[in-house]
Amino acid sequence: MSTAGITVRAIPGAADPAWARWLLTGAVVLFLAVFLLLPLAVVFGTALASGLHAYLGSLRDPETQAAIRLTLLAAGIAVPLNAAFGLAGAWLIGKFEFPGKRLVTGLIELPLSISPVVAGLMIVLLFGAQGWWGPWLAAHNLSVVFAVPGIVLATIFVTFPYVARELAPALAAAGNDEEEAALTLGASGWQVLFRVTLPKVKWALLYGVILCNARAMGEFGAVSVVSGHIRGLTDTMPLQIEALYDDYQFTAAFAVASLLVLLALASLIIKVWLESREGSQ
Repeated sequence: MSTAGITVRAIPGAADPAWARWLLTGAVVLFLAVFLLLPLAVVFGTALASGLHAYLGSLRDPETQAAIRLTLLAAGIAVPLNAAFGLAGAWLIGKFEFPGKRLVTGLIELPLSISPVVAGLMIVLLFGAQGWWGPWLAAHNLSVVFAVPGIVLATIFVTFPYVARELAPALAAAGNDEEEAALTLGASGWQVLFRVTLPKVKWALLYGVILCNARAMGEFGAVSVVSGHIRGLTDTMPLQIEALYDDYQFTAAFAVASLLVLLALASLIIKVWLESREGSQ
């Protein structure tokens, strides 16, 4: 490039020397190996230390089976509800301008800022025996705290921002032109939603659902507060891991932990696959 008679030539790699690239790459690989791969190897190694038979036997334990079922039940209820709420909240934020929009956005993201333990305590204060609605629930023979409904409520609370956070930017970027055109041509609101809007943001919706599901299955703090730790009844997989570890049943504890890791890895694989599908379209 020539400027005022002075020839300037770009020097390849001058701004990014090879030693810097290798140093950064090595640091990242070392960090991942020490803080991610090594702990995962320890989890699976300890789980299988007593053999495959002991590993499978730990997973067949009735209390562990109950914890797995409860974890899947809580996630199975929380994720669809949060998907519906997330779509509604993201539509409101992404498509409309109104007074208090920042406040609504902040409220949706509030569970990300609140400690899960505090979230569990709020549910206890509302639905516990001495809570606001505790006497009414007791009078009608209903249980929320130390029962499945409390676990589901805690899971919903800590996970509901994830779908909305993924969808809101996608809906804002998509614009309103196609929806307005569909309404002009006589389409109903539901037709616009399912045939125009959702196809445009389907990948963002799927990402949000995957993240929400992974968070729901791994939740510990809020669920720990409201569950009562009743073995075989209100213990989810994370709580069962803690209980087994405290009882010095290390093989069983790490067996359940490995199953939770496999579920998380499955979510990650699905997310990567979806991203590759999105990139190819």
